[in-house]
Amino acid sequence: MTTVPISTTSTKTEVGSYFISNYPPFSQWRKETVPEILKAMEQPPADVPLGLYLHIPFCRKRCKFCYFKVFTDNKASDIEQYVQALAKEIELVSRLPVMGDRPFRFVYFGGGTPSFLSPRQLTALVDRLRANINWDLAEEVTFECEPGTLREAKLRTLKDLGVTRLSLGVESFTDSILEANGRAHLAPEVFRAWEWIQAIGFPNVNIDLISGMVGETWENWRDNIRQAIELSPDSVTIYQMELPFNTVYSQDILGNKIETPVADWPLKRAWVDYAFDEFLAAGYHISSAYTVVKDPQKVNFSYRDNLWRGADLLATGIASFGHVSGVHYQNKAEWSQYIGDLIQDERLPIGRALVPSRLQMLIREMILQLKKGYLKVPYFEQKYGVNILQQWDAEWRAHAANGMVVIEPQEIRLTRQGLLEVDGLLPAFFEPEFRGVRYT
Repeated sequence: MTTVPISTTSTKTEVGSYFISNYPPFSQWRKETVPEILKAMEQPPADVPLGLYLHIPFCRKRCKFCYFKVFTDNKASDIEQYVQALAKEIELVSRLPVMGDRPFRFVYFGGGTPSFLSPRQLTALVDRLRANINWDLAEEVTFECEPGTLREAKLRTLKDLGVTRLSLGVESFTDSILEANGRAHLAPEVFRAWEWIQAIGFPNVNIDLISGMVGETWENWRDNIRQAIELSPDSVTIYQMELPFNTVYSQDILGNKIETPVADWPLKRAWVDYAFDEFLAAGYHISSAYTVVKDPQKVNFSYRDNLWRGADLLATGIASFGHVSGVHYQNKAEWSQYIGDLIQDERLPIGRALVPSRLQMLIREMILQLKKGYLKVPYFEQKYGVNILQQWDAEWRAHAANGMVVIEPQEIRLTRQGLLEVDGLLPAFFEPEFRGVRYT
């Protein structure tokens, strides 16, 4: 089985990371580098936007394709202990010199399932957080939701707490596929939650879909897209099913030698291609390799766009990833260590870090921004003093010859096929020592 990002020539969905979200690869981060992030946090901030990520690791069930840090056997005492630790982490973070006087440009509650928490627990958490920080000036506050965990009162609580963008994990509208892939919710819960969401009136609502879940067919996929268009959300995010190493499916394949019938890459890309066409016909616009938006003037994805341009991200919660002043870090991933560091020792629970070079920072911005479908050559010349067309001339020419990009003097644009395969294009820009290593 492969241990590197899947290449653009792959067809079978094998075990390994395909989706690329950072650079250098996470596998290169080391605990020995933790002093460097602590030192960076004690310095005044760089002149870049500031964001906050909060990881809520609780779920009703673990999806068979999930690779995030989640817990499913949750007692009320565990949740209270975690909320206490997270509040303590925010308290410690709020005192850091690297915060400066910067307001949070964006805030993201991710998981896990943040909406697993009850209205009372959510209110208690936010009250504790606001004792040290606030996000009143944030242009976007995103909250991830699993449909079956939502109730009208909980949604009203989220609105009252300042959430501006809901991201609803629909994944599929077919109960048999949801059940086969280990999802906790069923389709009726999506429609019930949608009525409440529309009645309460959040400014921005996204729904997630997954192309290539086990059991997917062309007939079912077409129906998924039809129902998504009928809901008419502000944006839709479509992921292509992959098999990182720590998913249930991957463990079955590697350990029990069970051949999980995941659609191959050409079929998954064909499904996303069809979805793009249908959404475009319905008046949507392609915003990235994964997203379509109904109104580009209304939906700007502050979290995504700021991170892809080098904003600072203070990451809180177990196993969460962040970066400040150019230094990347991840919190400890074990419950006892995360809780112990915060509650017993009152110290930040950072487990590993990496100090990228300036070239690596440039590569990171370039490959992530390419996911939007285009790159502005002058942006990188102004920020890094590098002409990316000249620096990676052979790579761009190869992608152009394969029909993936169109090259102009001031701009590089992905073709539709390039959009569909973008994560497979990115390792070509990795430094040689990172092309043959495990990504995560």
